[in-house]
Amino acid sequence: MKEKITLRELAKDPGCLAEYDPNAMEYHDAIRWIRQFIEPVKETQITPIRESLGKVLSEDIYSPIDVPNYDNSAMDGFVFYKAQENSPITLEVIGSQLAGQSSNKKVLPGQAIQIMTGARIPNGGNTVIPIELVSSEGNKISLNESPKIGANIRKIGEDVKKGELILKKGRCIRSSEIGLLASLGLPKVSVYRQIRVAFFSTGDEVVEVGNLLKVGQVYDSNNHTIGAMLERIGAEIVNLRIVSDDKKALKETLLSIVDQVDVIITSGGVSVGAADFMKEVLNEIGEVLFWKLSIKPGRPLAYGKINQTHYFGLPGNPVASMVSFYQIVQPQLKVLMGEVDYELPPLFKVKTEKAIHKKPGRMEFQRGILFKNNDEWWVKPTGFQGSAILSSMSQANCFIVMGIHEGSIDSGSTVKVQLMEGFI
Repeated sequence: MKEKITLRELAKDPGCLAEYDPNAMEYHDAIRWIRQFIEPVKETQITPIRESLGKVLSEDIYSPIDVPNYDNSAMDGFVFYKAQENSPITLEVIGSQLAGQSSNKKVLPGQAIQIMTGARIPNGGNTVIPIELVSSEGNKISLNESPKIGANIRKIGEDVKKGELILKKGRCIRSSEIGLLASLGLPKVSVYRQIRVAFFSTGDEVVEVGNLLKVGQVYDSNNHTIGAMLERIGAEIVNLRIVSDDKKALKETLLSIVDQVDVIITSGGVSVGAADFMKEVLNEIGEVLFWKLSIKPGRPLAYGKINQTHYFGLPGNPVASMVSFYQIVQPQLKVLMGEVDYELPPLFKVKTEKAIHKKPGRMEFQRGILFKNNDEWWVKPTGFQGSAILSSMSQANCFIVMGIHEGSIDSGSTVKVQLMEGFI
């Protein structure tokens, strides 16, 4: 790949690179081409950790404290001092220690203190035995088992040490990260700002949900799926609904929003139909690459920039639009959001219950149902795999990913699957 190739050069002269073929772009090549033109947002903001879910850290987080900040019991039981040899079998219980209780109690050899989970280990204690493993009589207990020295004690700094780097810049904040930040006493955190994404559907045949359909019209499902997918990754959305297949309307819509958002996504209008004016408009106002990808569903795709705003043109067919978003657009949006080392859900191998039909020549993302049978995982296609069969996405819980050179396979063969849940 030529170094420092600009988007403008590539858009105006697709033949400037011998290895670049917009009419037969492979999936992984498309990912690499787009990635070289994506730079993360720079602006940051301070946000309460309760509102940080899905946002990306803009600075490294170092722990201000030890976690836990005192030695404490890992369970309900009895704390005592255990020597290297001749450990006591019978102990005198001299009191109790509750969680959150500050106490100057001291346990001497031959003594024990009843202790609750999370309670501070008293001076002199070095071992905890669970309450289930003792027999009691009056203020005496007998050990039914002999635990190792230090058993069932959570040591100071065992989870996190003061000054330790615990979360790196570029980490997407999940529920577990929020809990970790809270355990350090950090009420706020610095994150990259949300990216702002405008999107709309094109096509005179597309109708808003809630209106009556006429013959030849379809409801605009893409607007709802794209909006939902954007919201799930934490983008701020600007929904422009439907724009008709009219060159002036398309141009005015794009120019009216382009400087207010980071990304524009459209569905439909990037193919070769007589009424697909999007290509013409984009060539006039931006630098845009139009590709015929070697994937199914999702052959037509566009990527480029209008001024400083990224543009993604998705196919109009609803399944193709979703597959293109998940497999190609979402990874780029994650980079734009500042997330470091984002990876698509991994592939793993299972057997297929049914034969799978495929022609070599395109990488396919067939919709599948992963299920368990006699402790073994299997997969089966959802049925007809047409790019307009949106029900296949609803029924599926995984993609059956088949390579560009693979053909049809018989039932019982091994295939690669990718869990859809991993995209959320």
